[in-house]
Amino acid sequence: MPNMIFVNLPVKDLAASIRFYEAIGCRKNEQFSDEKAASMVWSDTITFQLLTRDYFATFTSKQIPDAHATCQVLLCVSRDSREEVDSLADTAGKAGGKADIREPMDMGFMYNRAIEDPDGHVFELAWMDPQAVMADGDGV
Repeated sequence: MPNMIFVNLPVKDLAASIRFYEAIGCRKNEQFSDEKAASMVWSDTITFQLLTRDYFATFTSKQIPDAHATCQVLLCVSRDSREEVDSLADTAGKAGGKADIREPMDMGFMYNRAIEDPDGHVFELAWMDPQAVMADGDGV
C-alpha cells in the first residue's frame, strides 16, 4: 500500500466546500461522507477530509482558528504543466475560492500560484520542469 495523506480541514459550509473541491478536480467518496464530513479524493494518495467545524472540534482540544485570519500550514500540490496550474487557479477563483492570493512565482524551471478555498485554507499549485530538477543531480 502506498503512503497516503488525509488532510483534515474544518469548513463552515460543507455543501459549498464540496462544490469547490469538486470544481478543482476532487471526487467525493460517498463511503466516507455524511452530513458532518466529506471525503474528497484528489489522487490515489491524497484525500481532503472536509469536516464541519463542530465535528472537527471533536478531534482536538485546541482552538480552531479562522483560516481567513491566520495561517498555520500551506499545502502544496503539484500539477503536470504550467497550463494546469493556471487552469486550476482560475477554476478555484470562479468556484468560491480566491486565486492569486499573492503574486505568481515564475522561476523558469518552477511555476507556482497560490489559491484559497472558501474557508481560507491556502494551497500552492506548483509545476516543476523535471528535466531541470534532474539536471542539478539531486533529483527529488
